[in-house]
Amino acid sequence: MTAANPLRGEAALRVNGVELVLRPSFQALATAEADLGPLFALVEPAAEGRLSLAEMVGLFWHCLEARPEAVTREALGEAVMALGLSQAMPVLRILLRQILAGR
Repeated sequence: MTAANPLRGEAALRVNGVELVLRPSFQALATAEADLGPLFALVEPAAEGRLSLAEMVGLFWHCLEARPEAVTREALGEAVMALGLSQAMPVLRILLRQILAGR
C-alpha cells in the first residue's frame, strides 16, 4: 500500500495498526454520494459540527484506496471511535477540502 499523497487530496487513517489511504477519487465520491446523499449536503453540517459519525465513517469507507480483508465498515467505525473525533477531524477536513476545491 502506498503512503497518502496530500497533493492528490489523500489522507491517512490508522486502523488496527495499519495505515489506510483515503483517496477521494471521482468513483469513490460518486459511490459515497449514492450511499450518503449529495456531498455538498455533508459540508454544511460538518462545518457546524453536526455531521454524524455514520456519515463521517461512510465517507471514509468509500474513499479507502484499498480495503484489507480485516477492515470492514464496522471495524473502520470502531477505529474512528477508538481514535476519537479530534483525531478523525483532520482526515475529514482533507477530504472535504478536496470535495470543495478539487485539484
